[in-house]
Amino acid sequence: MTTSNLEALSFEQAMVELESLVKKLEEGRLPLEEAIQAYERGTQLKKQCEQKLQDAKMRVEQISLTSDGNPKIEAFPS
Repeated sequence: MTTSNLEALSFEQAMVELESLVKKLEEGRLPLEEAIQAYERGTQLKKQCEQKLQDAKMRVEQISLTSDGNPKIEAFPS
């Protein structure tokens, strides 16, 4: 799967695939070359999931009120 296809995956789709790869690697039944490819794909999926989480965090905003009662939008606290 190319990088553009990887970016098209939703967070949930990427996590399902990543979990599947981890399970296969933990079982230890993959031939060496397939295990290496699975590991490489897993690192790409992990990076993609981390980026999607970071993007989501940045989009989440907290609405609060100022002292005069007007709404104020603040970035989600880290």
